Order: sequence, then structure tokens, then C-alpha cells
Amino acid sequence: MLRAGLIRMLMAGVYTYLPLGLKVLDNIERIIREEINAIGGQELLLPALQPLELWQKSGRDEQMGEVMIRFTDRKKRKISLGPTHEEVISELVKDNISSYRQLPLILYQIQTKFRDEIRPRFGVVRACEFIMKDAYSFDKDNDGLDKNYQAMFGAYNRIFKRCGLKFHTIEADPGVMGGSESCEFMVPAPSGEDVIWHCLNCGFSQGAKAETQTPPSRDCPKCQHKMDLLNTIEVGHIFKLGTKYSESLNVRFLDEKGILKPVIMGCYGIGVSRLIAAIIEQNYDKDGIIWPREISPYKVIIIAVDTTEEKNRKTAQAIYEQLKKENIEVLFDDRDERAGVKFKDADLIGVYLQVVIGKESLEKNSIELKLRSHQEKMLVKQSEALSKIKTLLAG
Repeated sequence: MLRAGLIRMLMAGVYTYLPLGLKVLDNIERIIREEINAIGGQELLLPALQPLELWQKSGRDEQMGEVMIRFTDRKKRKISLGPTHEEVISELVKDNISSYRQLPLILYQIQTKFRDEIRPRFGVVRACEFIMKDAYSFDKDNDGLDKNYQAMFGAYNRIFKRCGLKFHTIEADPGVMGGSESCEFMVPAPSGEDVIWHCLNCGFSQGAKAETQTPPSRDCPKCQHKMDLLNTIEVGHIFKLGTKYSESLNVRFLDEKGILKPVIMGCYGIGVSRLIAAIIEQNYDKDGIIWPREISPYKVIIIAVDTTEEKNRKTAQAIYEQLKKENIEVLFDDRDERAGVKFKDADLIGVYLQVVIGKESLEKNSIELKLRSHQEKMLVKQSEALSKIKTLLAG
């Protein structure tokens, strides 16, 4: 990510996202919004500054401990920088929901979180300031929670597949989040800090990180075949919270009989910024990143091999303008650099499709096309170039 110009570190655990990195983030966020909106989610934006008294009501101020960044403002109010938003969203719903007619409800945000990690590591995977999508469901009963939980499970599967990821799901310990049930979405990666057991025969997975001494092998509880240990990166976690927060923060509604009841809640998180690292871990070669089509910061990069040669430069410029008119995200490398430097940089930043304008191909009234994920180049007539590019971008 550093070499490709996606990020720069300001201090340990805190990163600046450069233009290429921000475009990747935008693409991930767009996919998330499309899939969460499709199941009825409504986006909002909650404050990063949170009164500590909310956390005291839920009892999580002590559970979070020194991970929570706390301070006192000039009015002597005790404030925290939000490490998560269950308390804040509960306070919001408490003041705006009063009847079963207003349920079910799914609210979500894409927001920066702050945690004072004792040992920030693995770049953006374990950072002190990170971007997260957190969604919350509110229902009148457990049947409604089950329905929203399953809808979110399906949405997460679609999100991670669109991000070009291979992943496994495991039942997980709810931990300090609380609740009765939770599921983690784990991306296999050699650098991952979590460990899971995975059965290649039936596909069953389960967590191994809670074990103090992990045995070298284990039989699958589903099919009795041997399971493999995999290092993974956690990219998503969904929870059935039940009434943990609605009870402590007094989030109640009147049911059909006029009886006051606690709202049934679910919580659903995706580590947006760490998704970039997870995607790269599964999509790269010796030359650099290989972005999946929907994630690529630009869909096309045009490489003019020799910008000092007029025909080369004008042809490249014409194709660039043509793609822009078609609303195709395109990057034009018009630098006065050696061809080898341009090819090396294009491979490093990993743009999905390369369009190469060179002297030899132009003599044949053609250009070269190459998918970053493939080695072979395609020679295409200039008159057919736009049509072929659009076909390749359609997947």
C-alpha cells in the first residue's frame, strides 16, 4: 500500500489516505451502501464525540478499559472518542421510537472509530483510527431479529464476493458487545492475526484463536475429515444483541396491546479500511496489486509508450477522451518516462485493465489491451477498441 501510493503513515496506527487509496475506499463504501440499502438500511452519521455517561449506563466504560480514548473538555464533561456506537444509536432510537408501528428499523453509518491500541500493527489492519461500517437493527420480537440477522448475513456475503474475496464464516464469541449469537467473516491471509480451523472436505470452519495451545490437527465435527489451520483477517462481525442495550439505556416501545417492552437489537460491523489490506492479501503477484474490477481505483490505465512521438500521444489522448465521455474511470500515464517505468508502475498500482499505445501496434492501426490479472496481451483494431474495452469491463 505504501509503495503503490495508497497511504502514508502519520504516526503508529494513524494513516493518511492518498488519492488512489481514497478511490479504493470510495469503491468499497459504494458496494456496502448498495447492498445495505437493498435490505432496507437507512444511512445516517453519528457523532465521534460521545458522553462517557452513556457508556457508564451500559457498563462498557470499564469493559473497554484503556482502549477507549477519554478526555475532559473545558466544561469538565467527560468525553470519549467513539470506539463503536451501540450506546449512541440506542440513545437516538430511545428518543424517536415509541410504537411497534415504527419497527422494524435498520440504521447504519460509515464512520471513523478511535481505539488506543496497545500495539498497532499490520498497517491498517490493526490501527488506532480506522473506518468502519456499523449497522443496527431494531425489532419488536426475536422473529424480527432473526429475519434482519439473516438478511444482513446475505448482504455481507454479497459485499465480500463483490470485493473479490474468498472468506469463511464462523460462529463467534460476542465478547464485550454482548448478545446471544454472533458470526465472524474471516479472510484467509498468511499475515492474518486470527487463526481458524477449516475443513476442505465440507467447508465447515470454526475459531481457534481462543485456544492457548493449538493442537497440530483436528477432526471436523461435521464430517470427521482432518481440518487445516488458517491465518485469517476478520473483516466483518454480526451480532444478535437482544435487549442488552435497550434494557440498560431504556429503549422501549408500546406493542399491539399497549404494553411497554424493550426493543430487540442487532449489530453488524464491517472493517472498511482493513478490507483494503484483506483484498490485497488475496489479489497480488510479484509485481504488485491486482485489483478486482469493482474495487480498482480506476478501471482503465492508458499507457502512452512514447509521449514524444505525436501519433502515439494523440491516439492515447483520443482514447482517454473517448473513455471519459463513456463515464469510464480512466487514468492516463502521459509522463515523459521510459516505457519500462510506466509498465512497472501500472502493475504496482494494479488498475484492472491496461491500454497500451505503442509504435508497433499503431503501425497496424491497433492498440494493446491487457487485464492486470492476465499475462497475455490482446491486439485490437482501433475502430473496435471502445467496444472491446467495454466488454472486458463488463466482466
